[in-house]
Amino acid sequence: MATIFGIDYPTLWFLVVGALFSGYAILDGFDLGAGAWHLFLKKEESRRIALNAVGPVWDGNEVWLVIGGGALFAGFPILYASIFSAMYIPFMLFLFSLIFRAVSIEFRSKENMKWWRNTWDISYCISSTLMALLLGIVMGNILQGIAIGPDFQFTGYWLEFLNPYAILVGITTLALFMMHGAIYLAMKTEGKLFAKVNQLLNKSIIFFVVSYSIVTLYTLIKLPHLTDNLRENAALFIVPLLAFLSIANVPRLVSKGKYVHAFLFSSLTMSFLLMLVAIELYPVLVRSTIDPQYSITVYNAASSEKSLSIMLIMTAIGAPLVIAYTVFVYRTFWGKVKMDETSY
Repeated sequence: MATIFGIDYPTLWFLVVGALFSGYAILDGFDLGAGAWHLFLKKEESRRIALNAVGPVWDGNEVWLVIGGGALFAGFPILYASIFSAMYIPFMLFLFSLIFRAVSIEFRSKENMKWWRNTWDISYCISSTLMALLLGIVMGNILQGIAIGPDFQFTGYWLEFLNPYAILVGITTLALFMMHGAIYLAMKTEGKLFAKVNQLLNKSIIFFVVSYSIVTLYTLIKLPHLTDNLRENAALFIVPLLAFLSIANVPRLVSKGKYVHAFLFSSLTMSFLLMLVAIELYPVLVRSTIDPQYSITVYNAASSEKSLSIMLIMTAIGAPLVIAYTVFVYRTFWGKVKMDETSY
């Protein structure tokens, strides 16, 4: 099997897909979190400022989701087909929420009636919250395993995705995004709104720490197979250690008013947690709860070696362009929100 720097093509593509979804979680995570807080902001001006904080960037953030989904389909078509069959409902709900969030942002400012704006505010908040929850629910099911039988066919119950562990991971994901979003809003606001956001941020930190602690304890007790790779290679314990230190650093930086640094460590927290997920799973992508021999792995789900090699070349060309575009947009709209006639 061909390799690059000693890493085979399926594993490289596994890392590429992981990096793309990490980028999406970091970038779209803060505007989903900001959306989840939206109804907690009572004043019209506060809601407009919060919307304009994410307004210039939210659609660009979703580019990472599109690319990540395309990379998953192209690199691991069997995985793509199996998880969409198993979790058709959460993925469709996620798609509808994605649509309603976009419509809510764009339609809210088209009319001045209070009922009109309140309607879209509710839609924006619910759709943002639901998207974060659903992402976590999908992740929880992947970690726990799915009822996959012969030929990688899903053989479970259609509501099987609503299990306690997946719901816990969903709540933890929502908590992480709400903390991430509150930090972003603190970076973008000032005055009384900043004080309000700071209060919400402190609550979100507590919410995340508690939910993350519960999920970690549940994982260690109920899903011991997820720690197999860590036990076999002690050096990998550096990842959960870095995740813990990154989480602990967020409230310390917030208390000192260093919100940009707190945002950086919140982003690092997401990266380390997703790295931990990758370590826990590899080389398995989705574990079969029926029989381990039916599990989907990096190798039995991958496209042909030639396809992967071509796509890796395309990624090497395209990834710098996407990163450059993202950096340009954030540099352009850096700083506190200033309202004008073009604002939402």
